[in-house]
Amino acid sequence: MERIENQQDNRRNNVEEIETISTERIFDTKAAPPWEKQLTCRAFMVSFALSVLLSFIVMKLNLTTGIIPSLNGSAGLLGFFFVKTWTKLLKKSGLLKQAFTRQENTVIQTCVVASSGIAFSGGFGSYLFAMSEGIAKQSTEANKAQNIKNPSLGWMIGFLFLVSFLGLFSVVPLRKIMIIDFKLIYPSGTATAHLINSFHTPQGAKLAKKQVKALGKFFSFSFLWAFFQWFFTAGDNCGFSNFPTFGLKAFENKFYFDFSATYVGVGMICPYIINISLLLGAILSWGIMWPLIETKKGHWYPEDLSSTSLHGLQGYRIFIGIAMILGDGLYNFVKVLSQTLFGLFQQLFHNKRDLPSTGPSAPVNLPLSYDDHRRTQLFLKDQIPTWVAIGGYATIAAISTITLPKIFHQLKWYHALVMYIIAPTLAFCNAYGCGLTDWSMASTYGKLAIFTIGAWAGASNGGVLAGLAACGVMMNIVSTASDLMQDFKTGYLTLASPRSMFVSQVIGTAMGCVISPSVFWLFYQAFPNIGVPGSEYPAPYVLVYRNMSIFGVEGFSTLPKHCLQLCYAFFAAAILVNSIRDVVGKKWAKYIPLPMAMALPFYLGGYFTIDMCVGSLTVFVWRKVNKAKAEAFGPAVASGLICGDGIWTLPSSILALAGVQPPICMKFLTRKTNSRVDKLLAS
Repeated sequence: MERIENQQDNRRNNVEEIETISTERIFDTKAAPPWEKQLTCRAFMVSFALSVLLSFIVMKLNLTTGIIPSLNGSAGLLGFFFVKTWTKLLKKSGLLKQAFTRQENTVIQTCVVASSGIAFSGGFGSYLFAMSEGIAKQSTEANKAQNIKNPSLGWMIGFLFLVSFLGLFSVVPLRKIMIIDFKLIYPSGTATAHLINSFHTPQGAKLAKKQVKALGKFFSFSFLWAFFQWFFTAGDNCGFSNFPTFGLKAFENKFYFDFSATYVGVGMICPYIINISLLLGAILSWGIMWPLIETKKGHWYPEDLSSTSLHGLQGYRIFIGIAMILGDGLYNFVKVLSQTLFGLFQQLFHNKRDLPSTGPSAPVNLPLSYDDHRRTQLFLKDQIPTWVAIGGYATIAAISTITLPKIFHQLKWYHALVMYIIAPTLAFCNAYGCGLTDWSMASTYGKLAIFTIGAWAGASNGGVLAGLAACGVMMNIVSTASDLMQDFKTGYLTLASPRSMFVSQVIGTAMGCVISPSVFWLFYQAFPNIGVPGSEYPAPYVLVYRNMSIFGVEGFSTLPKHCLQLCYAFFAAAILVNSIRDVVGKKWAKYIPLPMAMALPFYLGGYFTIDMCVGSLTVFVWRKVNKAKAEAFGPAVASGLICGDGIWTLPSSILALAGVQPPICMKFLTRKTNSRVDKLLAS
């Protein structure tokens, strides 16, 4: 499961443009409210509602393809719209006591992103669900009781409360160093701040109103389209989502347009290179490799295996994909770590501020601009005591070290203790690297924990489950650390207090620890075949994470014939392609596919890549016709498509739990099969 950070080059260009304009002079007449006034009841009420909405969307994406675009802009826009509407009504009735400020908007944004982020880092589409019996049965290895833990609402909520706050406390003492001293860019946080600042100018408010209107239109269309499709899904492989657009042979090889508004919207948000890489990966795997390997049935693997057996064709699909993901992850881990260490060396020993990947910056001896002076003054005003951060981390780590082994008996207290000693260093590296590159390596640190802790625990002691649990601990810590630092950057640029940012992040994280497991539990109860390949919610990364853990514990002896050699080749190819992308520079790198994106369809197929390419094509044509309008309204239209289709999962889950079934099954057959069916019905 990967979060795609989108349009980084555009964000950096925007950042450079913003720096030439004095944003704070526009707001010179508006004093920033005290940090307590930035934390309002209405802000947290709106945050809760948006958190539920975005958690459903992220959960659906988790359990279908695992591709999750950044929804930060949607959260900021919707937060602005709801509170602005609220305050307008109160103002007309004479009951308005406090105006809506950009600082309050930032609090909402921070809270929502923290809450919905748990739907990603909580592992519902990766390590956590990979512990279940249903997923374990899809593999013949490590499927005994000691390596299985079925989902339960109680222990999932408890686990998330134990591990989700540690990352926040681990990097709080470093906020001044990261934001003021090192002047890290944090492109996503900077872009979000620019968006929020623009909403609160007269011109920006008018544009935001139009954007919300466009979002609402496409939200309604997407929701009603999903509702219409539901009527035709009365059985397996029924409905528009199984429409053989390019013929039945192409459909068998997962090439078809499945009419998903969600992935058309995701395609509109993701950069062109992501969508093209996905399509190329689908053509390489399902169009060339798998048909060729299938001809080796009986030679490379037994003919009598089920289609889901990891000793057959399914094994090639999953393990070669894993090899590419690991190769890409290792390369980027080393790259970001080296940039981090090099940047630190420059900062600490050469006193320079020109960091790698962030572009040229001002020399140290230049005076601060008006904007920087005002922002720095307010950012340093409300300090968070260091003893609070250290004491909070130590207390939660101690409680977690004692409690985690009671949830996962295979994970011992000394495993947890070692992770909590190492975690602050890794959290700092991830937060610093994210500030340089906008790339969070949370899933890579999680995979590192899978292999190390799983191997340490050993196969006979439930090492597979221990590795998955360790992945959850590490992934949550480093993910929340980088998210908090992004929020500090957003707060710095909108004059929101670090205290209000921290409190908002804590409250949002607490919301997410309850909302995300509850949303997952609704899916889990409503759809019995969740996690099964070919089902409505195949949760592709779940099996990937479980097999990584099996690898770490049992080695490569379980692979089918020649699979290991192919894995080595694709692992090396992923590193080589990434190296070429970096060597040729940005001008040519945009034409070279991304190995991580290419690996995603290896297991799932190409159907969702067709949807995403339709989204890309839509944006491409729109930009050719009217570039300004496309850039202003494209993200709003895409968000509407994603949100409408995503929120339909709530009523569809309720209908499934109530036993209400769709009335029609729309299915497509070959002429020969159709004739046999007609004869059978006529007899």
